[in-house]
Amino acid sequence: MTDQMRRIVLASRPEGAASEDNFRIETSPVPAPGDGEVVVRVHYISLDPYMRGRMDDAESYAAPVPVGGIMGGGGVGEVVASNHPDFRPGDFAFGMFGWTTHACENGNQLRRLDPAQAPIGTALGVLGMPGFTGWYGLNELGRPKPGETLVVAAATGPVGSMVGQLARLAGLRAVGIAGGAEKCALATDTFGFDACIDHRAHDSARDLRAALRDACPAGVDIYYENVGGKVLEAVIPLMNDFGRIPLCGVISWYDAGGLGAKAASEGLSLPALWSTILKKFLSVNGFIISNHYDRYPQFLADVGPKLASGEIRYLEDVAEGLENTPAAFLSMLKGGNTGKQLVRLI
Repeated sequence: MTDQMRRIVLASRPEGAASEDNFRIETSPVPAPGDGEVVVRVHYISLDPYMRGRMDDAESYAAPVPVGGIMGGGGVGEVVASNHPDFRPGDFAFGMFGWTTHACENGNQLRRLDPAQAPIGTALGVLGMPGFTGWYGLNELGRPKPGETLVVAAATGPVGSMVGQLARLAGLRAVGIAGGAEKCALATDTFGFDACIDHRAHDSARDLRAALRDACPAGVDIYYENVGGKVLEAVIPLMNDFGRIPLCGVISWYDAGGLGAKAASEGLSLPALWSTILKKFLSVNGFIISNHYDRYPQFLADVGPKLASGEIRYLEDVAEGLENTPAAFLSMLKGGNTGKQLVRLI
C-alpha cells in the first residue's frame, strides 16, 4: 500500500460561479486504521450537483464544506487495510469518502459491494443515490398511474433517465427535456422516452412551453423537478388538476453565488406559481433522499433485476485522474456530461 494520499480541498468560497481556483490538491500520509476503521483505496469518485451548494456558506439541509476541508461526496474502492470484522483487504465498499485517493472510515459507515453482481461504479449512479432518488421521488411522491404524462428535465442524467424509464415501464407517456439534439436522441433511443425537447433550441420559457405543449397534448400529470429556471416556468402552466411535483433539485440555480440566489432574476412570479398550485390542486413535495434510506433495500430489489435484464439502462461519463475532478465537476454543472459523471482514479 502506498504511504501517500492526495485529496482536493475547498481553497476558497466561490463569488458567483465556481472556478478551478476554488479548489486545491493536497498530499498527506495515508492514515493507519484505528479500532473499527477501514482504509479504502478509492477507484471512482461520484460528482453530483448538490456539491455546488456545499461550497457556499448558505443555509441549507446540510453543513457547508469548511474552507480547507475536503470536498465531500460518495466513492467506491478497494479495502487495503481493516480493523473491522466485516471487511478485509480485497473487499470493495461504498462510502462518503470525498474527493480523495484514499480514505479511512469507520466500517459501520460503509456498504460492501459485490463486483460480480454489478460494476462497482453503478453504486454511485444507477444503483446508488441518483437512481434511488429517481425511484423514490417518482413512486412515493409522483404516484404514477398508467396513461398519465410525465415530464422530467436532465433526461439523460442518472436521476432523469431513471425517472423516465420507470415511468415508461409503468405505462406513462414520458417526455424528457435535455440540452442538445444528441442528448435528446439518447433520451428517446437509449432510454425509451416518448419524446424529448431540446431546451437549448428555445431561448425563452414561452417557446419551451409551446414545444412541451405539442409533446404533451393531454397536459402534464407529473413534473419531476430537478432543474428549476425556465423549465419550471415552462411546465407549470401545463400541469393538469391534481398534478404532482416531486422536487429533488434546482440545478439551474446552484452555480449563482448561493442556493436560489438567481431565482428572482429568472422571470419566475411567486404569486403566479402559488396561485397555480392552489387552483390546480397540485401536490409539491420537496425531499432529500438521505432521509429515506430505509427504502433503499426495496429500491435495489426492484431496480436490480430490471438492470440485469436490460429493462433499465444507464450511461456513465468518466473523467480520468484526481487532478481533473474540478474541471469535470464544473463542466457537469453546465450540462457538459452525458450520463452519470464519475472520476476514475485507478
